[in-house]
Amino acid sequence: MSRKASIQTVAETDPNEIGHPTADTAQDTRERANTKRGLTKKPAAIPHDLTRLALKACLIARDAAFNIRDLVTNSSRMAFLAIKDCEKELDLIERQIDERLPAAITRVNEARARQLLASLKCTTDLERIGDLMMNVAMRVQSRATKVPASDARQLVEMSVTLRDMLDLIHRGFVSLDLDCARKVLQMDKEVDGVCHALFQKHLTATLPQNDTTSFEVLLMAQALERAGDHTTNLAEELYSLIEGRSLRHVPKKRAAN
Repeated sequence: MSRKASIQTVAETDPNEIGHPTADTAQDTRERANTKRGLTKKPAAIPHDLTRLALKACLIARDAAFNIRDLVTNSSRMAFLAIKDCEKELDLIERQIDERLPAAITRVNEARARQLLASLKCTTDLERIGDLMMNVAMRVQSRATKVPASDARQLVEMSVTLRDMLDLIHRGFVSLDLDCARKVLQMDKEVDGVCHALFQKHLTATLPQNDTTSFEVLLMAQALERAGDHTTNLAEELYSLIEGRSLRHVPKKRAAN
């Protein structure tokens, strides 16, 4: 997938012009009035301007994971440039949300404030995912030869699962769907399992002294595994937003059920 195509998908989700402060919406005004009357409720399904920006970041991170597939299997220059572009966009979005949140949070009710804080926390994890995808991309790009086919298949498996997890996160935040968070927590085990298998394989392999392939493959696998961990942080934040309580200290096995 090219970044051009992915940006069109983002535009469908993000119809407003993002990146510039906006005035209070009529909905925000009504929500503050409800708060004063004690009529607070769960976060609204229609997001605030800054949460739209966080949703855009989620799609960008998903696209970065998607492009890992072409990069690892075909050493695609276009895929490398797409991942690099994603990483820059995620940095910019995190900076925009960080700068605009303090003013925005003073103009909304408690439910909206929780949504805005979740946007900030999620964007921090998404920016880190972008960094990790770029780390993988740089390692693939610097190789003189392609990643061995057997290793490439497992790295692609991890990246595809990660992409699906990020897609679920996006859907979950759009529709406030708790099932999406549960599925992501379950899928993280798949990423961990492939990473563990790669480590077992390469730590016991015997290679020529100057061959760094095993070391590079393990670093790529570790980066993808850590990206999966950041995605579970997003699932936990979605759970917290919907349920009003944190999963941070609940065993993941219980949280996924």
